Amino acid sequence: MNTKMKKKAPRQKNPRAPIALMTCESGRAFAESVASKMGTTLLPTNETWFACGEGKFEIGANVRGHDVYIFQSTAGPQDDRSIYDRFLMLLHAIEAAALSDAQYITAVVPYYPGARQDKRKGRTREGISAGLFARMMQSAGTDRVMTVEIHNDSIAGMFNPSMSHLENVFLTRQLVSWLRRQKLTGDVVVSPDVGYLERARAYAEELSADLAALSKERDYSKPNHVFRSTLIGEVKDRDVLLVDDIIDTAGSVVSAIDELKKQGARNINVACVHPLFNGSAWQRLTDIRTRAENEGWEFNMVGTSVICHENTPHWYHTFHIEPLIAQVLEKINSRGSVTGVHNEAP
Repeated sequence: MNTKMKKKAPRQKNPRAPIALMTCESGRAFAESVASKMGTTLLPTNETWFACGEGKFEIGANVRGHDVYIFQSTAGPQDDRSIYDRFLMLLHAIEAAALSDAQYITAVVPYYPGARQDKRKGRTREGISAGLFARMMQSAGTDRVMTVEIHNDSIAGMFNPSMSHLENVFLTRQLVSWLRRQKLTGDVVVSPDVGYLERARAYAEELSADLAALSKERDYSKPNHVFRSTLIGEVKDRDVLLVDDIIDTAGSVVSAIDELKKQGARNINVACVHPLFNGSAWQRLTDIRTRAENEGWEFNMVGTSVICHENTPHWYHTFHIEPLIAQVLEKINSRGSVTGVHNEAP
């Protein structure tokens, strides 16, 4: 009698359903890049805007029983549509897939709209828009919302788990590795405020660097207004990597750099996940670069391809996240570990 045990074949992860990728027009460039990394193409769709401003989304292929991923870039300079226009078109697309009997629907929204409106900041008569957006996507029919480095992890709790949930993609390990190869790191990692301190700590640990933070005092009666930054930590005669999740008008960056230079910092690199760059942002960043050149220190700006800016100056560097997003989507479809993708060395 043969007592040797036969080795079991490794268990194969079965796809939850045939995968199908589609996009709203504002997210097309990003979606096409991700689809290319996955070796597939986007399904044909048609987005219509009527003269009155109303929109409509049509799917030109069968998605019945499919695992559908719908891309939308809610922010960025690629067209004149507002965040609200783009979000409503995403809702149209989600509903179109749900009514077409898709088995699973994932909204791929790298920049989560309303993420900075995640709580009431001392005033009682205002909404919590992060939760409002979550409920609207749930009601439209999405099973999952995939986003990148969301402003506050607690937004995941705004989703009803019996209806849908949030998949938050972390970039830290991959971005740090890329920053190291590009020589865009520093001796000390600085958080722009105490709220981002834990994420900054992750960067510092990956780089084996020291950690410091700026305490921002805002005037919430005015949007994007910081009137004082106070440094907690030591940056004198050291190169700084200032990290943040969102840069909108760059007012906070200017305030932070002013304080860092006052405290004796040498060269300063800034890295952010969501480079919105609205209003005077580009001019402010250009002014910082000019100041650095005049004073003899180095300034570089890093942003991810979550939001694409064309014809950028040589001191602006783009970290492309499309390969990581492609891996995450493949893991979701095959019921694999997304956490494992976060932790993989790039």
